[in-house]
Formats: sequence, C-alpha cells, structure tokens
Amino acid sequence: MTDYVSALSIDISLLYPEIALLVAASVILVTAFLGRIARLAPALAVIGFAVSFLLSIEQWGNPKAGFGGMVTCDDFGVMFKMLFVIVSLLTLFIACRYFKVKGIDRPEFYALLLISTMGMMVMANSTDLVVMFLGLEIMSVPLYVMAGFNRHSLMSNESGIKYFIMGAFASAFLLMGIAFVFGAAETTNLRRIVADFNYIATNHRVYLYAGVGLVLIGFGFKIAAVPFHTWVPDVYEGAPTPVTAFFSVGPKAAGFAVMLRVFIFGFADIGLLTGAFWILAVLTMTVGNILALRQENVKRMLAYSSISHAGYILVALTVGGADSLSTAIFYLVAYTMFNLGGFAVVTLLETRAGCKSDFMELSGLAKTNPYLSALLALFMFALAGFPPTVGFVGKFYIFSAAVKAGFVPLAVIGVLNSFVSVYYYLRVIKTSYFDQLEEGRFASVTVTPSILFVLVITAVGTLGLGFFPQRLLEMSQAAVFAFL
Repeated sequence: MTDYVSALSIDISLLYPEIALLVAASVILVTAFLGRIARLAPALAVIGFAVSFLLSIEQWGNPKAGFGGMVTCDDFGVMFKMLFVIVSLLTLFIACRYFKVKGIDRPEFYALLLISTMGMMVMANSTDLVVMFLGLEIMSVPLYVMAGFNRHSLMSNESGIKYFIMGAFASAFLLMGIAFVFGAAETTNLRRIVADFNYIATNHRVYLYAGVGLVLIGFGFKIAAVPFHTWVPDVYEGAPTPVTAFFSVGPKAAGFAVMLRVFIFGFADIGLLTGAFWILAVLTMTVGNILALRQENVKRMLAYSSISHAGYILVALTVGGADSLSTAIFYLVAYTMFNLGGFAVVTLLETRAGCKSDFMELSGLAKTNPYLSALLALFMFALAGFPPTVGFVGKFYIFSAAVKAGFVPLAVIGVLNSFVSVYYYLRVIKTSYFDQLEEGRFASVTVTPSILFVLVITAVGTLGLGFFPQRLLEMSQAAVFAFL
C-alpha cells in the first residue's frame, strides 16, 4: 500500500537531474544576448551537466515512483541518465574549438544540448508511453535544430530538414501505435499493461499487436535499425561533426533505453517480438557493414558503422534475459567511449583550414601527428572488436549470451559481420599510416585542452574497461534487475 501511495505522489525530487539541465538551459538563453556574459555559455552548460550528474548519483540505489506511476526513478533510469550526461559533456568539449573555427559558436547550441539531454532523461525515467513520447519530442526538436546549426552550409541545412521530415514521420507512427495500445489496454502505463496483459491480449489482440508494431517502427527510427535507417548517412554527413558524434551515441542510447522498458518489460509476453528482433538484428548488422565498405567519406562510414553497432545491441534484445540485457547496457557505455573518441579525432582534423572528412585527408597523419594517429587506430580497433579493447569485451559478452541462450545462428551472423567490418576500420588505419601525404595545406593540427581531455577520457575508457570490465558489468546487471 505504501508503494502504491508513493507512486501516486508528486515528488519533485525524482526530477532534480532534469530540472538542473532545464535551469542551466534557461540561464543560457536569457543571457544569450548580453555580450560577454554569453561567452560563459559553455561554462554554464558544464555546471548544469555536473550538477545533474551528481543529483543522478544520489538517486542510485534509492528507487522511487511518482506522478501517478508515470515516473519511475530506478537504477536502470539512473544509469542511463549518467550515461547521457557523460555523452553530452564530451560532445560539448569536442564542439568548443570546432564551432569557433567554423564561425558558428553561438550560445544557443549549449542550451539545445542541455534540453535534448533532458528529454533523454525523461525517456529513460518513465514507465508511461505518453511520457516517453513527450521525452522523445523534447529530445528530438533540439536535434533537428542542431543538425542544421551551420546556417551557412547547404549540407547542414539539408541535414536538418531531412532529419525533421523523417523524424516527424517516425513520431506519427509512434503516436499512432500508442493510440492503438491505449485502445486495447485503456492505459498507457506499462505496469498496468503488464498486470492485465492476459486479459488485453485475449480480448483486444489485433489492436494490441498493431500498436506494438507501430511503436517498434517509431523507436526503430531513433536507433537507426534497418529498414528505418535511410536518414542516417545524409544527416550524419551534413551535420556539424560534434553534432554527428552526439547523434551517433546519445539518441541511440535513449532509444535503446526506451525499447528495453517497453518491449522487454511491458510487452515481454508477445512471442512474435523475438522473431521481429531477430530479423531486425540481422538486417541492421549486415546492411550497415556492407554499405560502410564503399564509403569515401569518414563521417558516412561511421554513420553506417553506427547502424551496424545498433544491430549488435539488437542481438541482446533478441536473446532477452537479465544477462543478455545487461550486456546491451554494457555495450552502449563501451560504444560511447570508442565512438566518441573516433569522432573527436575526425572533428580535430576538420578544424584544419579547408579540410573535409574524406579518407584522403587522413593520408600521412602518422608522420605529422603520430600520437593522434595512434589514438585513431585505437578507436578503430575498438570499433572492429579487437582485444584488449572494450569493443572486444562487449561483443564477446553479447555473442556469448546469444550462444548460451541457443541463438547460435544469430551469434554466427554477428561474428561474421564483425569480421566484415574489420576491412573498413583497418582502411582508416592504413590510410593514416601508409598512404603518402599530399603536398599542401593539411598538416597542422591544434590540440586544445578540451579536445585533449576528450581524447584522454575516451582512450582510458576504451582500454581501461577492456582490462577491467567487471565493475561496469555489475552496474549494468543492477540496472537490469531494477525493472525485470
């Protein structure tokens, strides 16, 4: 009875991390036109993220529910909230010099980043489909603006428009799916749906299954699962590179957080989902890797790479069970480290005068910047899944869980796809180490303290979590047990 009463209460403390981000964004927007004070926007954003992170840590191990059961603050949501803050902070540090060099350093970006992160937190912290949708829109609207943030670039403008149009279609599918689920269950609260699932499935099977299918399409867009991936390469290539780095990790992690709650907790008894996830995982891994093979632009290659990695995580969702799902969370954290590290190097190279993110721009990097090329090689090895990086550990955990659960063909397809990906990751290393440096303009790279911080953190995370993965795996398991 106590838990029921607390679930119905309005406890603002459940939303303290989100409120901290909202306050910081509001302060930045209010001071955006005050000259020198506007230059403090990055510092204000860092303070907002730091406060939000500390408030999230305080919520660990102290599960609560409130607002009529629509908000559930458990270890699962808290872990994802901490991950979102880390992703956003690293993105901020990556963006600082890049935006100044490109002449687009405006305080609104940091407010958009804060608001989008707040939306992700709302998504991960909810057990109600409508609140998840609200969180999704809070996250997505700033993303559309961030994709087109470079107003002087036609590619950036195109990126923002494409993302907006495709995002609107995906939101329509999701909202229609929620409406069908509500029509079948007379509620959008996942806990009530779980409690009454047998009755709902018996009496309103068609509406329920149609709703679940449409919801899957909506969230499939956010994680860039095939065949809902077509927006990814153009949006990733056209957006400013720090924004692309954020897209490749933040919204994807938020999408998987919601999918875990909705499909593994809320609709776990729908047997057809296992087959649907199996097909999505195979298509996403295979299509992403095959299309990445033919790319001449590093950002487009990393875009298709992010699609294939979504497929690896979908393997864990297909298998289900606490062990497999904890490996999915583990892999999302690991992917954050080496993928953001790779994008940090690409961003740094793009700050050179006249430089683009094509493969040819990497020629001779090892001769002019040996430490930078070594870090790039480390991140590529991690993306490919080479030991002793955390990329190898994450894939090993996912495929091992699949084999133990009897999904041997799926694990074999995953391993084969991982072998295919080695080609285009090693191509990056080959170009930077063995191709000749062309005469010209692209030798000088300025490493600022902010970008150096990102490179050190991601490199240490990539190797450190590879050698010592146990603590992160234990946290991932605790997060999964919070809602299973």
